Amino acid sequence: MPNLTSLRALVEQAAARLGPEWDIEILEMHHRDKVDAPSGTALLLGQAAAQARGKTLPELGRFDRFGEPHKREPGTIGFASLRGGSVAGEHTVIFVTDGERIELGHRAASRMIFARGALAGARFLVGRPAGLFSMRDVIESL
Repeated sequence: MPNLTSLRALVEQAAARLGPEWDIEILEMHHRDKVDAPSGTALLLGQAAAQARGKTLPELGRFDRFGEPHKREPGTIGFASLRGGSVAGEHTVIFVTDGERIELGHRAASRMIFARGALAGARFLVGRPAGLFSMRDVIESL
């Protein structure tokens, strides 16, 4: 989980520093049995990019380009969800402008990393008063 938290921070920084002429696309892939699409992590990454651009994900997110031709709207964030095999989880945020591309990504080789993240979260909560915490709080305490 620390790597996904770091990826979120990198996406936020890149989206803030790169101008509006940089398109943003989020590609995610998971195992064939995953039912939500896009994944919660993909949405989290999209929220980070939108927030860095001073907008919300509902304003900028584009989740379906099926059917009639859909010209890319400037400033929007596109999502593509892939499902197959036993892929634990892959997320790539692609920043694209004329003539160049920057990709930030994370690939989980095993779902065990998610269990380790849950255990780190549980250890973080020991002895703390009731409240609302995020994985960012957990990571910053390490």
